[in-house]
Amino acid sequence: MNNDYLALPPAHDKLLFTPGPLTTSASVKQAMLRDLGSRDAAFIAAIHDIRTRLLRIAGASTAYTAVLMQGSGTSGIEATIGSLVPPDGKLLIAINGAYGRRIVQIADVLRIPYTLYECAEHATLDPAALDAILSDDGAITHVAAVHCETTTGLLNPIAAIGAVVRRHGRSYLVDAMSSFGAVPIDLDHCGIDALVSSSNKCIEGVPGFSFVLAQTTALASAGNARSVSLDLVAQWRELETSGQFRFTPPTHALLAFRQALDELEQEGGVLGRLARYQANHQTLIDGMCVLGFTPYLAEVDQSPIITTFRYPADSGFDFRSFYQQLSQRGYVIYPGKLSHEDCFRIGTIGRIFPADVRGLLAAVAEIWARG
Repeated sequence: MNNDYLALPPAHDKLLFTPGPLTTSASVKQAMLRDLGSRDAAFIAAIHDIRTRLLRIAGASTAYTAVLMQGSGTSGIEATIGSLVPPDGKLLIAINGAYGRRIVQIADVLRIPYTLYECAEHATLDPAALDAILSDDGAITHVAAVHCETTTGLLNPIAAIGAVVRRHGRSYLVDAMSSFGAVPIDLDHCGIDALVSSSNKCIEGVPGFSFVLAQTTALASAGNARSVSLDLVAQWRELETSGQFRFTPPTHALLAFRQALDELEQEGGVLGRLARYQANHQTLIDGMCVLGFTPYLAEVDQSPIITTFRYPADSGFDFRSFYQQLSQRGYVIYPGKLSHEDCFRIGTIGRIFPADVRGLLAAVAEIWARG
């Protein structure tokens, strides 16, 4: 008899220096060791609590509501675009990385007309360029932009973009997958109609669902879903009427997320978490630069979420070997995602601290010294 399935997990998991899934606390994992029925009153109360607290984190006015959707962050993006852009609508997609290009893929599959504004992967989106496009094309109804483009770690100026979109009277959709919960976002000030993020990012839950913070007027006037399971408006209406998901919810991931929300509050909310991530990031930058690695982005454009480093020049650097040796020492990093240059990425979010970053740096130094 094969008893492999009875094997216990390792005493200490590897630390994930990635943009998600992330290293999570023991108490977040512990919260999943409970079975609740999807129609159970306690579970419905948990859903309501999560929705309320997400809006509180965003400092959202009563004009907004929170919609929870099964699936990955990309599922939430697809549900939002597919449900809010009408059949006669047109999308302006702002791109400076792979996740902007993913929105193009979604629009292509859903057969939504679009126009593109694309800039270099090391440059932030230019509100003036978007202003010119919106001035020239009155058919555009919606604008989609990524806040933290984790291709590089770059932080785009979503408030300045929102001011342009509002001035032109268009709708504004924001992918805040890797920023929400650690970078302050004022939905009203930014003029955001719908913001999408995920359970397994800066709030430090586990994968299983995305969430959309949307203006209720945008939802109430929609009904354009191009999918049954990704119908954002139908999901919102069900949550409002019964408090339940339309289809089987990720119960354990939701319970973990509620615990993660508790821990976010205990850390001092968004600003408290941002302070830790900034300390992680600064420790990483200082140490990697001492070891001879060069960040891809200018510091002014760099978020504390994930940092891209160029391969060392003329060193015979082999990322696969580098990755494997770090993994053997208990540290998991990320390959690069740039379209034109060899790079790798190191995340500084999740349940990690500056001491963990220093441990990673010691491992990098040891590997680098061995050549």
